[in-house]
Amino acid sequence: MGMRQAIAIRPDLCRRGVSLIAHPVRLTAAGPRRRSAPRSAAALRRKRAAARCLRTRRLTMDIGFIGLGKMGSAMARNLARGGHTVHAWNRSPVADGSVDGVTIVATPDDVFQADVVFTMLSDDNAIREVLLNHGVLQRARPGLVHVVAATISLDLVEELRTLHGEAGIGYVAAPVFGRPDVAEAAQLNIIAAGAEAAITRVQPLFDLIGRKTFVMGEDPRQANAAKIAGNMMIAMAIEAMAEAVALTGANGLAAEPFLALMTQTLFGGRAYENYGAKIVAGDYEAGFRMALGLKDLRLATAAAAATGKSLPMLTAAEARMSGAVEAGMGDRDWSALADFSLDAV
Repeated sequence: MGMRQAIAIRPDLCRRGVSLIAHPVRLTAAGPRRRSAPRSAAALRRKRAAARCLRTRRLTMDIGFIGLGKMGSAMARNLARGGHTVHAWNRSPVADGSVDGVTIVATPDDVFQADVVFTMLSDDNAIREVLLNHGVLQRARPGLVHVVAATISLDLVEELRTLHGEAGIGYVAAPVFGRPDVAEAAQLNIIAAGAEAAITRVQPLFDLIGRKTFVMGEDPRQANAAKIAGNMMIAMAIEAMAEAVALTGANGLAAEPFLALMTQTLFGGRAYENYGAKIVAGDYEAGFRMALGLKDLRLATAAAAATGKSLPMLTAAEARMSGAVEAGMGDRDWSALADFSLDAV
């Protein structure tokens, strides 16, 4: 009976003007039968070319994604749920089909033939190894927009801005606030900076993964500076709660009523409420690993030093977290800093 593109319509997205394109199916007398996903690079290019033709009539995109950890997997899954075609690559092997709606491809070069690419990698070294050391940006499809969701150094942000300009591709810095459960619920707070046209182009995608986008400006460094400073403040909040609990505990007051008092009066807010609850429960299962938290504090120290700023509270928080990581707590949630501090005071 031949081939036909099957179109699935989700009412919630149709109200926003988005049609979803399902995988091609073969129509037979017994009903529709799904084709297996193409595996060769040539077949992938043909599939993408056909999809772009269809997108002239529909608001769907071909999205690339690199970095399928807990955060990246949730983000990629939500983009696919929004009706977009998502092709992904991860540094460690990931089975095709392990992330719902996402097709795993062979190389980062395959990812960078999309309309928009997200990278959610752990640090500067990971971005250099995956993208810069192998010239991936230079071979990217001209005109795509690259969204870097990682928390990275301001020096690398500036280098990336130059390299993207030379390659003729857009660059939006968009680190996020939120843990894996928040990413799964598509409730991330997205901190964006870059060219206005590039942010406008990817905003519908941000709407699929986050609750709100905060645009910091057109210089990508502004988004990463905000994220680094925000993480610095969270670490300080955790340390402040630990020291306050040490003081009140030494005088017979348990952590639970004291932190309930503080979070319901003077210190209401997500950081105090969420991490205060973890301190009370002693629940330090990793959502954001302390080793990554220490990395971010070191990024803040480097950024401050580059501008001649002295930040004594940052120095104290970094020293305390460095001691906790050296004590073997690097793979625990960074709120375990409170556990380390309570033992230290």
